[in-house]
Amino acid sequence: MSFALSSEQEEFRDTLRRFFAESSPSTEVRRLMDTDRGFDDGVWKQMAEEIGLQGVVIPEASGGQGLSFAELALALGEMGRVLHPSPFLGSVVLAGRAVAHAASEAERSELLPAIAAGELATLAIAEPDVGRWDARGISLEATPAGDGVRLSGSKSFVLDGHTAARLLVVARTPGSRGEEGIGLYLVEGNATGLSRSRLDTLDATRRLARVELDAVEARPLGDPGNAWPALEHALCEASVALCAEMLGGMEHVLETSVEYARTRHQFGRAIGSFQAVKHMCADLLIGLEGARAAVDVAVDAVVENDPELPLLASIARAHCNEAYYRAARDNIQIHGGLGATYEFDAHLYLRRAKSSQQILGDTSFHRELIATELDRATA
Repeated sequence: MSFALSSEQEEFRDTLRRFFAESSPSTEVRRLMDTDRGFDDGVWKQMAEEIGLQGVVIPEASGGQGLSFAELALALGEMGRVLHPSPFLGSVVLAGRAVAHAASEAERSELLPAIAAGELATLAIAEPDVGRWDARGISLEATPAGDGVRLSGSKSFVLDGHTAARLLVVARTPGSRGEEGIGLYLVEGNATGLSRSRLDTLDATRRLARVELDAVEARPLGDPGNAWPALEHALCEASVALCAEMLGGMEHVLETSVEYARTRHQFGRAIGSFQAVKHMCADLLIGLEGARAAVDVAVDAVVENDPELPLLASIARAHCNEAYYRAARDNIQIHGGLGATYEFDAHLYLRRAKSSQQILGDTSFHRELIATELDRATA
C-alpha cells in the first residue's frame, strides 16, 4: 500500500496476500454471496486465532497485536484485492475505533478484547431517509431510564447489523441539536425490542442491515453527551481504512486489465496495442497512483495523530470514490462483452466500487467536508 514499506510490513502484506488468495478465491466469494451471513465463520475464526488480524491495532494489554494503523491499512488493502467477504470493516474498524476513541478505559478493557477475539460488533450511525454520516444526520434520541437509557427509532446501512452480537448505536439526548448531546450506546444483540433485517443491496459481497429499536435498553459508553469529537475521529479513521480497501481493489483491476489487454488478440494483434485500450490502461494507472498518494498521506495522518486528519481523510475518500469506480467501469470496457456478464468477476468489482462510494459518505458529502475544513483553516 505504501511507497516505502519496512521489511516487516512487506512480510506482513505478503503473508496476508497468500492467506486471502487461498481462503477467498472468486468461487468462494460467489458461494458466500448466496448465504445469509455472507462470510465463512471458519475463516473468520482463523483470522482471529492464527493471524490475530481482528486485534491488529488493539493494544497488547487488550488482547491485540498493538500494531499501527499502517498495518491495518495493509490488511484492508489485501482484503480489497480479492473482495474478501467478512465483517472486518464493521466490527474491527467501525466498532473497534469507536470504542477506542469514545469509550472509557474500563469499557475499552471490556469490549476491545472481545473484538480482538473475533466477536462481531458494529456501529449504527446512519438513519433511513437521511443517509448522512455526521452529527446532522442523527435524530434518534436516548431517553433516560433508570441507570441506562432506552432507544426508539431506526438505523440503516449498518454493516453486518443483522449478525452482530453487539451494536454500538449513536444517539442524542432529547432536545439536543448539532454536535451537542451525542453519545455512544451499547446494545446487546439479543435485547428485547431490537429487530434487524438484512438489506437487499447492489453489492452482495458486503452485508448491510436495517435496525429497528423499540424502547431498547442500552448502556451509555464514555461521555454520552459529548462523544461527537471522538466519534468523528473514529469515522475519519474508518474512511481512511475504506480507502485502503478500495486501493487494493484498484490494484487488482489494473493488473487484470493489463493482463487481458496483453493476451487477448483481435484482428491478429493483442488488443493492448490499440491506442484506445492503451489510453484506458494508462488512465487506470494514473488513477491508482493518485489514490495511492492520497491514501498514504491519510494513513500517515492517522499514525501521527495529525490535526488535519479530517481534511486529508475526506480528500482521500473523494478521490478514491471516483477513481475506483472509473477503474472498475473501464475494466469492464477493456474486457468487452466478457466483462459485461455477471458471471465474470469484473462485475463484482464494479458493484463493490459503487457500494463503497456510499458507505461513510459519498463524494458530494466528502467534498462538503473538505470545503468546511478549508473554511475553518482560513477563518
